[in-house]
Amino acid sequence: MMKKKIIITAANGFLGKALLNFMKDEYEVIALVRNSCTEIEGVTYRIWDGKQKGKWFEDIDGAYAIINLAGRSVDCRYNEENKQAILNSRLESTSIIAQAISASNIKPKVWINSASATIYRHSLDMPMTEQKGENGKGFSVEVCESWEKCFYSNSHLGVRQIALRTAIVLGSEGGVMVPFKNLVRLGLGGKMGNGNQMFSWIHIHDFCRAVDFLLKNEASQGSYNISSPNPITNAVFMKSLRKQIGISFGLPLKKWILELGAFMIKTETELILKSRYVIPEKLIQEGFQFKYKEIDQALNEIL
Repeated sequence: MMKKKIIITAANGFLGKALLNFMKDEYEVIALVRNSCTEIEGVTYRIWDGKQKGKWFEDIDGAYAIINLAGRSVDCRYNEENKQAILNSRLESTSIIAQAISASNIKPKVWINSASATIYRHSLDMPMTEQKGENGKGFSVEVCESWEKCFYSNSHLGVRQIALRTAIVLGSEGGVMVPFKNLVRLGLGGKMGNGNQMFSWIHIHDFCRAVDFLLKNEASQGSYNISSPNPITNAVFMKSLRKQIGISFGLPLKKWILELGAFMIKTETELILKSRYVIPEKLIQEGFQFKYKEIDQALNEIL
């Protein structure tokens, strides 16, 4: 039996590499990358810039699915230049994929596009579900809203569409775990700010499993919260991380210290201090079974 062809963009990033490795045995994978990279046997690589037509246009024709994970990192200072680059990278990659689908003779069955759980407001009082979640305000939320608007403006193409409102992904090969581990080992692994902000997370393996689940479930469409069903506070997360690393004490980091540190390393405190209280209601209702439900269980596997 021939393998179904899927296309993964940003396939050499943290999420892309994990998803590629998860999918490559079951599917024929076309990996779209911006620069040459170490190639995995059995995977076809294409160079793309997320803006223009290329050889990959031909790959879209007859593919089962395209999974678009492209988007400039938000781990930077939100000056005007960076803000424009963050927004453009998301809108341009989504738009050029729409053009490729429109030009294809045999359109993909499903188009999965990255989105973000950051679309929801800072919440301490109630969990944000797909049905009852409330959007926030500010630059990050505006990016998320524009991104999804651009994505869903292509509903006329007749392809099943899924937006991944992904929470913070935890894995050993990248993402937030490296800086968090470094803080703990330096003795700075206490709560951040007042520590009561909610920390919505998902293990990288469950992220990959959830994407595969949505690919295969033909009834799945629309926006999905991709997160563990058990969000925790920042204080609980840091305590669990210290426990797993084997360091009993960590100095708490007050808001002003975080703001100074963020300025020094050219990032924003929003990535730490915003309360992301997200529940994957649709995934649960559709029968997805999480392998890593609890933070201790997830961190024990990662570390």
